[in-house]
Amino acid sequence: MVWNIVFAIELFFSIIIGMYFLNALKGQQRNKIVVNKESSKELENLKRMRNMRLTEPLTEKSRPSSFDEVIGQEKGIEALKAAICGPNPQHVIIYGPPGVGKTAAARLVLEYAKTKEFSPFSREAKFIEIDATTVRFDDRGIADPLIGSVHDPIYQGAGPLGAIGVPQPKPGAVTKAHGGILFIDEIGELHPIELNKLLKVMEDRKVYLESAYYNSENNNMPIYIREVFENGLPADFRLIGATTRRPEEINPAIRSRCIEIFFKALLPDEIEKIALNAVTKVGIKMEKEAYKIVGRYTTNGRDAVNLVQLACGIAINDEREEVSREDIEWVIENGQYSPRPDKKINDSPQIGYVNGLAVYGANMGAIMEIEASAKKNKFNKGKMNITGIIEEEEISMFNKKMRRKSTAMCSVENVITVLEDVFNISCSEYDIHVNFPGGMPVDGPSAGISITTAIYSAINRVPVDNKVAMTGEISIHGNVKPIGGISAKIQAAQKAGVKKVIIPKENWQDSFKDIHGIEIIQVSNIKEVILEAILKDDININTTVNSDIKNDVDMLTAKALKA
Repeated sequence: MVWNIVFAIELFFSIIIGMYFLNALKGQQRNKIVVNKESSKELENLKRMRNMRLTEPLTEKSRPSSFDEVIGQEKGIEALKAAICGPNPQHVIIYGPPGVGKTAAARLVLEYAKTKEFSPFSREAKFIEIDATTVRFDDRGIADPLIGSVHDPIYQGAGPLGAIGVPQPKPGAVTKAHGGILFIDEIGELHPIELNKLLKVMEDRKVYLESAYYNSENNNMPIYIREVFENGLPADFRLIGATTRRPEEINPAIRSRCIEIFFKALLPDEIEKIALNAVTKVGIKMEKEAYKIVGRYTTNGRDAVNLVQLACGIAINDEREEVSREDIEWVIENGQYSPRPDKKINDSPQIGYVNGLAVYGANMGAIMEIEASAKKNKFNKGKMNITGIIEEEEISMFNKKMRRKSTAMCSVENVITVLEDVFNISCSEYDIHVNFPGGMPVDGPSAGISITTAIYSAINRVPVDNKVAMTGEISIHGNVKPIGGISAKIQAAQKAGVKKVIIPKENWQDSFKDIHGIEIIQVSNIKEVILEAILKDDININTTVNSDIKNDVDMLTAKALKA
């Protein structure tokens, strides 16, 4: 009797357990059916979305497919080829304004390198592109799309390996670019922590990952995991960074590891070529005068293509086969485009007016007007008034910020010392006003010799040659010191109609001899600047200072005739 009861109880529990597992199995099958059904439904939606395509945007159609289509950057491309396409490719930083072809040139140069027998890039070399402004990382090391990360077992979704306590490495862009090019757009915006990690990877050419859950003595560690943690992930790539910042704004550590290449701002005629290419790819025509307007109102290829695309849309909607000048003007007015700065030199010499040279943005040169007036104050001590200049600047250094007098303001004070000590001019007897017109605050020491020449001209009432432009820092002893951005400044002077450019002797390059239509004068002292800039026939020889300069002029003239 007892055994019957025990048998009945066991049978009952066996039936219960069997029903439980049967229901669990059915539940799993139902869940699997539901998941598969939902997955099939979403997959069909995805396929339907992929089959639905719009026409290719004009910006994509206009993307350069060869070096010839990267307009205006011939020298920059040659430098990029030299850095990347040789047997020992280098890391590169490309400086330049937005929309001038930096990314396109970087893509094309890898494809070009693959065709060279001596290039280490294989046919399978990849071009991995990331944007430094969007790179995000987790302090705990869970996610790092640039360097790579480790998914520890404690985190959700660790998978089968996580269930047995195995950390799983996740390769980043540096590993994905192994054997190819890692292109980082706006590299100047990269977070300092990420930048330091990147520098280490560039040095080691591999990525070392860490995890508290990795134990080299654990026999359960898979061979792959052990290999990654002990020998690192491969990351032998070449970096091409692009930035719209100036070189001095980029971290010196990354600059020292890279070749620096400069892409220039596009000229109006180069913008017109880009507009022509865009119109051709649309399959429509445009009036010749309209191209000139595009070149006058845009400064980079991206803006030019966008303007052309809107104008073409107007013509197509009106069922016309040609874009008119009125279409372009309507887009300019509606889009509130501003004409590009196109400063030209004055028609005639003026007293106290000097053509200075400056660099703004991503190494773009410009003519900088500097004007000065001086009136003798017979009763009181003279005053110095300076307008259009930055008086103080804030700089960051070693995680500290400090304010100091701007370098441009220091240049003005150096000029006063030079005028008094070198030219024996008592500036305290004059009310002097120096102005930098144009509405753009001026900073930097390179206006030193220009300010000196303007004040000298205003005090002595002698005109400055309107076809001369100059740039250079001034020391308190009257020496002319080297400055940056010299090539961009010379290009700006040439475009403005300048015939003679005065530069510091230490900035001289032999390539300047080949520049046509403009004379490059190298100087080392402020007296040489005055000799070149002041119209010699107008020098008033009644003063001792001007007598000395007049004698210097006669001496140089005699040497030239004798030679």
